[in-house]
Amino acid sequence: MKILTLITLLLWAGLGSAGVEYREFKNPEQQEAYESLTSELRCLVCQNQTIADSNADLAADLRRQVYEMLEKGQSKDEVLKFMTERYGDFVLYNPPFKVKTLLLWLGPVLFFLIGALFVIVLIRRKQTSPKQVLSDEQQQKIRRLLDEGDRS
Repeated sequence: MKILTLITLLLWAGLGSAGVEYREFKNPEQQEAYESLTSELRCLVCQNQTIADSNADLAADLRRQVYEMLEKGQSKDEVLKFMTERYGDFVLYNPPFKVKTLLLWLGPVLFFLIGALFVIVLIRRKQTSPKQVLSDEQQQKIRRLLDEGDRS
């Protein structure tokens, strides 16, 4: 019974340490803007998560900063502009299509095309390679060797 109580307490202690952020907004539009922004901004530490999904300290700071900017009355566009000026287009989970992000957007397509071209070249080389025909003498020698191997 004591072990069960100890396990229960440890589980509850673990849940207590997982903090939940609660933000109170003046109106539903601010709440919606906050949720939209936190799902559009990339965590610069995790890089594969939005700041809404990340538990990193930097993501928590960015969420706080977004909240404070919205509370001051700044628009969603102003917050995005501030974040991109400070951290670059990489902070956006879906960066805009422009010269700086050209490789980011076209890179996967280029890699696919290069791979497809490589496969096509390999297939054509294999099809056009001349078939090697063995002479009668070579065929007889191979048969003889195979027959000898079967006997031993």
